[in-house]
Amino acid sequence: MPESAQLYDYCLPLLDGREQCLRDFAGQVLLIVNTASLCGFTPQYAGLQKLYQTYGSRGFSVLAFPCNQFAHQEPGSAEAIGDTCHGRFAVTFPVFAKVEVNGPGATPLFQYLKSALPGWFGPRITWNFTKFLVDRQGRPHRRFAPRVAPEKIAPAVEELLRRPA
Repeated sequence: MPESAQLYDYCLPLLDGREQCLRDFAGQVLLIVNTASLCGFTPQYAGLQKLYQTYGSRGFSVLAFPCNQFAHQEPGSAEAIGDTCHGRFAVTFPVFAKVEVNGPGATPLFQYLKSALPGWFGPRITWNFTKFLVDRQGRPHRRFAPRVAPEKIAPAVEELLRRPA
């Protein structure tokens, strides 16, 4: 990963295979989350959707990145992931194709986020639904543990939305 890497340098495939460049979200506050369909935290999709509905019109987006690295809790195909996200939880925010967040196969986006915001136990992501809050300038601002419910993140989102773009 180049030392000069910026959040907006990354382009990744969406669940449907289309490429999505993060520069398309420039000027927005972002919550980037590694997700899984069979995790005890999977119901957080509902809270993430509520955050997106509440703040989306003000320049906020959630970006979900399914990952199968934690107890194989995202084993399904893109279609199965879509059924969980869009069918069961009716999410309308972008859901990307499955990624790895740790190890040698970790996608460069998550290498960048972990480097910018290491957790309590170092940069490694410890479980599904780790959340990275990014400001309007694309700077990683704060990392939230999997157990932190989306509604608890709302004050931090509001704070960043109040800042000038």
